[in-house]
Amino acid sequence: MSVRPWRDIERRRSRQIMVGSLPVGGDAPVSVQTMTNTITADAKATIDQIRRCEEAGADIVRVSCPDVESTAALRQIVRAARVPIVADIHFHYKRALEAADAGAACLRINPGNIGSDERVREVVSAAKANGCAIRIGVNAGSLERDLLEKYGEPCPEALVESALDHIRLLEEHDFRNYKVAVKASDVFLAVAAYQQLAEAVDCPLHLGITEAGGLRGGTVKSAIGIGSLLWFGIGDTIRVSLSAEPEEEVRVGFEILKSLGIRNRGVRVVSCPSCARQGFDVIRTVEVLEERLSHIRTPMSLSVLGCVVNGPGEARETDIGITGGGNGKHMVYLSGVTDHHVRDDDMVDHIVRLVEAKAAEIEAGQAQAAA
Repeated sequence: MSVRPWRDIERRRSRQIMVGSLPVGGDAPVSVQTMTNTITADAKATIDQIRRCEEAGADIVRVSCPDVESTAALRQIVRAARVPIVADIHFHYKRALEAADAGAACLRINPGNIGSDERVREVVSAAKANGCAIRIGVNAGSLERDLLEKYGEPCPEALVESALDHIRLLEEHDFRNYKVAVKASDVFLAVAAYQQLAEAVDCPLHLGITEAGGLRGGTVKSAIGIGSLLWFGIGDTIRVSLSAEPEEEVRVGFEILKSLGIRNRGVRVVSCPSCARQGFDVIRTVEVLEERLSHIRTPMSLSVLGCVVNGPGEARETDIGITGGGNGKHMVYLSGVTDHHVRDDDMVDHIVRLVEAKAAEIEAGQAQAAA
């Protein structure tokens, strides 16, 4: 048992699969995925967007392949990408065959809408021949008609039954390098479906609240749904679905993981909402610091509090902290200990320099330990 058992998360044990060179499931870190919104046939635009997602920290990027022009561009896209590329396939099984041959690391399919058993067999054969994984994507908005008639509406049981039916289609062809998602825009429905599925299968689960909404509303819904499941120990890869640029999905995904202590990347900012006691403009300062520190990948913590009520206590728990004082003079904490003062006019630049220096120190220590 750990020192703080109330923070422990017992992760569901799933078998591990490979998505390209990236392990998913088992003891691998929970991976963060996003999806491009460019026209895939425009390889340059798609590659540029993938690059921005990679810089934001994406582990996996999915691209839609609705037509032959898209799969024709996929080979160039895959070669240019630094992360595994998932080809999103619906209805046209030949697009799956073309995507596998083009080098996709994973095919996102719904076996039930691919067509006949022979077509499913061809897709599985192509995946095997090219070392592709498959993600079974069940969605409450596109459940099979017979399940809707059976259950009357999308419900957890219907989503799970659909997933199990699709799993059988793959396993009948001796294919087990797959992961599964049972997404819904309704948080309650999605969470309940994932909980039931987690009890029924041993494969990795890909989490998401689909069609979650815009940047603000979708972030809240996703944090509640995905965060609840991760807290229960469920989930091996996540995608935050937002009506926003895909790199924003990546940033939100990492914030969810950081909040639960599951995976850390970059600077975790602890800041107050501010009030009349603040010694500096906390809100504007945090906005600027988050932007200027977005390039930092090394996990570390920074507290930014406007006054001495909670400032010293929060600073004790972070790598670097600043607490507002009087007359434009503020206290800086290093490793939880009071160290020096800084004035308003140099405060932001000073904190940025401290964070960059701390990141370099941590990275040097890690490199020395690995040598």
